[in-house]
Amino acid sequence: MADYSLVILVGRLTRDPELKYGAAGGLPYAKLSVAVNRQTSQPDGGVKKTVSFIDATVWRHQAELCCQMLKKGSTCMIVGSMHQNRWTDKEGQNRSKLEVNADRVQFLDRRFEAAAVPATGPGSNGADAEEEPGAPPEE
Repeated sequence: MADYSLVILVGRLTRDPELKYGAAGGLPYAKLSVAVNRQTSQPDGGVKKTVSFIDATVWRHQAELCCQMLKKGSTCMIVGSMHQNRWTDKEGQNRSKLEVNADRVQFLDRRFEAAAVPATGPGSNGADAEEEPGAPPEE
């Protein structure tokens, strides 16, 4: 059986995205940090709330868009794969951290609904573009 890694996160950014450029070819990338809340029922009938803070890296044009459109507190959905960074710290200790290598970032704040543009492409005049799921009906 082949190995497969797929991660889907929905949460709020804990800080503004940072746009950087890689040394090899100046490839743009952005670092995102997302807080994902979870509530679980306890045997005594109470609710336990936990928060996970997860780092993600977005690449190329989508990184530039994230830096333009998102800010601390913005809600987004990140789809990608897990990646483990490994390094040795100044004291010589081996360290590692799991991060998400984002393939797609969907902006979920309501302010983006009004800015939605119908899909256009070869053979499309925009009239046959489907309405985005979850968008309010047009009046």
